[in-house]
Amino acid sequence: MFDLVRKHSKVMMFLMFLLIIPAFVLVGVDGFRSIDALGKDVASVNGRGITQTEWDNAHKMQIERVRASNPNVDVKLLDTPDARYMTLENLVRERVLQAKVKDAHWFATDNRLAAELRSNPVIASLRHADGSFDKERYQQIAAAQGLTTEGLEASIRQQLALRGVEQAVPSSVVASPALARVALNAFFERREVQITPFQTADYIGKVNPTDAEIEAFYQSNAKLFEVPEKATVEYVVLDLDTVKKSITLNEKDVKSYYDNNAAKFAEKEERRASHILINASKDMPAAERKKAREQADALLAQVRKTPASFADVAKKNSQDPGSAANGGDLNYFAKGAMVKPFEDAVFAMKTGDISDVVESDFGFHIIKLTEIKGGKQRSFEELKATIEADLKTQEAQKKFPEMADSFTNAVYEQSDNLKTVAERFKLEIRTAEGLTRKASAGNKSALSNAKLLTAIFSADSIEKKRNTEAVEVAPQQLAAARITQYQAAHVSPLADIRDNVKTRLQLRQAADMAKKEGADKMAQWKTTAPNTLPASTIITREGQQPMVPSELMDAVLRADISQLPAWVGVDLGNKGYAVVRINQVLPRVPSEKTNAAQEQEQFGQMVARAENQAYQKLLERRYKTEIVVKRPARSAQNLQESGN
Repeated sequence: MFDLVRKHSKVMMFLMFLLIIPAFVLVGVDGFRSIDALGKDVASVNGRGITQTEWDNAHKMQIERVRASNPNVDVKLLDTPDARYMTLENLVRERVLQAKVKDAHWFATDNRLAAELRSNPVIASLRHADGSFDKERYQQIAAAQGLTTEGLEASIRQQLALRGVEQAVPSSVVASPALARVALNAFFERREVQITPFQTADYIGKVNPTDAEIEAFYQSNAKLFEVPEKATVEYVVLDLDTVKKSITLNEKDVKSYYDNNAAKFAEKEERRASHILINASKDMPAAERKKAREQADALLAQVRKTPASFADVAKKNSQDPGSAANGGDLNYFAKGAMVKPFEDAVFAMKTGDISDVVESDFGFHIIKLTEIKGGKQRSFEELKATIEADLKTQEAQKKFPEMADSFTNAVYEQSDNLKTVAERFKLEIRTAEGLTRKASAGNKSALSNAKLLTAIFSADSIEKKRNTEAVEVAPQQLAAARITQYQAAHVSPLADIRDNVKTRLQLRQAADMAKKEGADKMAQWKTTAPNTLPASTIITREGQQPMVPSELMDAVLRADISQLPAWVGVDLGNKGYAVVRINQVLPRVPSEKTNAAQEQEQFGQMVARAENQAYQKLLERRYKTEIVVKRPARSAQNLQESGN
């Protein structure tokens, strides 16, 4: 069973992408819901339209989130027509779930929200050893998604409510061991077969196409011999680095920035300390708090007497489970990381000092300061280059929108060339030859952007050799291009590719001959089977059988076995034909590696997934769901490849 996953890794990656997208869409949906979306509707749910703008924004956000989590990802894989359509499908799916949540009055309680936040490893990592919470980092995490902390929590509440709808059906599905066993045994049953191949290669020498046949094949299969359109282009790119180069800084301004932000450029002081904690919460009875304080005083006297014993005393007596095993060591921390009484004490101590008993909300602490690092003020000369780079980046970010507008207008106004634009903005005119509508593998330039390629191969660009519009090919990066040479798609003359045409026709005729002979033999053998059939072999979905084509395996395992022996003819495309006699059906023989519990779990997941899909379809009908945009068709190139 698990081999199926490995065999179909590309399919599984696609499915993973399909499953990941909803999370990205849901988190960011509030980011564009407030926009006064323009453009026609591409879908609707319950009478509420989804506009082209919303779709574009959702997909853009999806790409940026994937790039943020995986900077090395190839963006072209995320911006295909199929990927865009999946984003639209998931927008629709989200709207459907929202409608159900509204009708059912589902909501996430404060307790459910708190549990969700605690289970999130990123959020959980914000809590320090002493129990304090890093609110600043929490705000930064929210801000990175364009949200306040309140907005982030509202978004999570929404996700929890939607998840509740999604999981309502799957969570109720129970796949019994008996059902799993019956289904899996049927799926993995074995069939004893005898396979007689009729291979195309064995018939190649028996066919010799005539000139007339070659001509006819060439004429009727022109698409096979089509040379795609190509263009030579020149293009310019305006990005943040280009804007930076145009910025000149005054050294006085750089020095002034350093002086005004001296504290910012100081090395952050961090201190390392160990502590012994005696737990004593504020609501503890007074008698118990007094006892805890007395215990802390006694331990303080002990470590004051023999400071070297601090770690051993902490291991034996500290009630902080996070640090006791390490001799009370809390590692390095800066200001703001600990509760205030603890922090005030630590940052007033010298290295090697042992504090008095310090009271906090957690109890009584005895603290030993072990090390201090940082806190040094870095010189202007040391930081000059860094400050200049930062200031240029800040100025460039301020200046870029204005330059982008000017660039966009200039490209349009001087539409017959890029030289004027390049000179005005001090840009390099780059060239590319043999460009097609589909970006070549490994292309990381602006010409890998699908929108720019569409603009390049537009009728206006091809026929009038005008500049394309300025296209945003990446955040803070615009590009414009123009065609300098263009070669339309055309079919190569027969005289130039005659040998290729003949070879293809020979292959076709040989495959047809193999299929005819195979079909004739099977019809004959059904009446009188020869004694010369190949030795029997076992066909099963379990385990790897690399010598068995997938078409043959599917045909054998789907064949009607109500009467044995059964005969199956399998068309193997250009490879030929196979005649298969099915002699008997054998039960599954679980291997030593078979894990019944794991198989049952996976079967249950598949059943749950099927039930969830059915439930989703039910909701789509209930809430009158419609997607206006057609699903992307397979490309001509893929169709050609599948036909060869």
